[in-house]
Amino acid sequence: MPVPLPVRDGLNPTRIRMPDPPASYSTVVAYLRARFPDDADALAAKVDAGEVVDARGTPITATTPLVPRADVWLHRDPPAEPEVPFALPVLHADRDLVVVDKPHFLATTPRGRFVVQSALVRLRRALGNDELSPAHRLDRLTAGVLVFTARPDVRRAYQEMFAARAVTKVYEAVAPVGDVPSLMRSRIVKTRESLQAREVPGEVNAETRVEIVDTAGDLALYRLRPSTGKTHQLRVHLASAGVPIVGDSLYPVPREVAVDDYRDPLRLLARSIAFDDPITGAPRRFESARTLPPFGPAGCR
Repeated sequence: MPVPLPVRDGLNPTRIRMPDPPASYSTVVAYLRARFPDDADALAAKVDAGEVVDARGTPITATTPLVPRADVWLHRDPPAEPEVPFALPVLHADRDLVVVDKPHFLATTPRGRFVVQSALVRLRRALGNDELSPAHRLDRLTAGVLVFTARPDVRRAYQEMFAARAVTKVYEAVAPVGDVPSLMRSRIVKTRESLQAREVPGEVNAETRVEIVDTAGDLALYRLRPSTGKTHQLRVHLASAGVPIVGDSLYPVPREVAVDDYRDPLRLLARSIAFDDPITGAPRRFESARTLPPFGPAGCR
């Protein structure tokens, strides 16, 4: 079924699935109150206003019985979040694609504590296009080229292109000068129990080509060409080679950084993306205008 609520102010509605049987709650509202006790009053107000609906778009009432594994939809109020004070320049826009130069610290899509402060919501609001959707993702701490589809008709073609790795991606990173292999291959796994991904024995699933393109004192500018896309792959590979990326708060050892502390960004940049357009067949290439100090102006964000 289609989503029963529209995008509102750049934000998708939230789907909440009712619990598996046997359910301990007789009504939808009783379950919502128990699951979200801090938001109980706000949820009750949304129910009274007819803003909580089932999968068919029928408003939930205070007496609507709970159906196990059924879905209800609503627009949740976004959390209080610090504004990310960096611009989101548009590199390219046509009827199919919008390409931006994402700054450090801005999430690609709403998640957890970052909702409004995401590239997707900012871009939808700025362009007035609620049909925008990411064709791929960049980590919140990584800057650079990020591609969105502009309409639903083409979304699948571009997302499948990225999923099939039919895209040439070039990254840049600043890290200590070191004797890094030109080809790094390993098995990287990431579990929910840990913030870090890690290398383990087994079949290779992550491959990165590495070259040094410039040096400044004890730092080097590395060009990274991943042929795979495992979580934190570039950060893991450079850290395992003994040259962790400057500003990395997770590798090799996690350290606490406040979410609104923008003084030391991760020096990792998605420099360019190139592909043959799956709709037109034409070659496409998009490049970031950002730089990574000390290999360019200080405005790396």
